[in-house]
Amino acid sequence: MDKVRIIEIKESVFADNDREAERLRAELKREKTFLLNLMSSPGSGKTTLLMRTIEALKDKLRIGVLEADIDSAVDAEKVATTGVKTIQLHTGGMCHLDAGMTEQGLKELGTADLDLVVLENVGNLVCPAEFDTGAVKNAMILSVPEGHDKPLKYPLIFTVCDVLIINKIDVLPYFDFDLDKVKEYAHMRNPNLKLFPLSAKTGEGMDVWLDWLQQEIKDWNQTT
Repeated sequence: MDKVRIIEIKESVFADNDREAERLRAELKREKTFLLNLMSSPGSGKTTLLMRTIEALKDKLRIGVLEADIDSAVDAEKVATTGVKTIQLHTGGMCHLDAGMTEQGLKELGTADLDLVVLENVGNLVCPAEFDTGAVKNAMILSVPEGHDKPLKYPLIFTVCDVLIINKIDVLPYFDFDLDKVKEYAHMRNPNLKLFPLSAKTGEGMDVWLDWLQQEIKDWNQTT
C-alpha cells in the first residue's frame, strides 16, 4: 500500500507571514510610523492601559489604534472617545492577526500622518504570539489576578515580546502574586524582557512605561 503523502504547511504559512511582516516594517520605517503590538489575555486591562497611554501622549504624538476582536466594536468605541483615529478589525473567528491582516487595517486607518499606531490584538496568550504582525515592538500585559506562573504555562508569548507590563499592582495585597517570581520566570523565557509593574487604573508606575515607549519611538525615527 502506498504511503500517505504528508505536507507540512505550518512552516510555510509562518515563513510567508514573516516575509510579509518584514516588508511591512520596512514600509512603516519609511513613513516614520511606529507600530506597537499589544497582547494579553481577556480582562487584563489592555484597553484601560491603552486609553491611559493615549491620554498621556496624544498631545505629543499623532496616534492611531487598530482594535482587533473576533466580534463586536465595544473596545473601539471606548478608545474612540479619546479623540484618536480608531478602527475596528473583525477577525472572522480567528484568534490572532497576521501581517497581511494588520496591513489591511493600517491601509484603512491611514498611517501617513501618524507617529504611533497601537494594535490591540485579540485577547489570547497563545495564537497572537505565533504570528509576526509587522510591529516594531511587541508588548504584553499580565495582570495580577492571573497569577505569577503564566511564563511557565505560556512560554512563547514571553519569548517574542520586548516588554512585559504587570498590570493591576494596586490589588497586590488581595492576591497570591509574587513579583519576584514572575520576574524570575519571565527572564527564564527571555533575559532581555523589560518589565514594568504598574496600575493603569491608579496611574502608579505609568511614567516608566510612557518614557520607554517615547524613547523607542524616537530611536525608531532616528535610525536608518
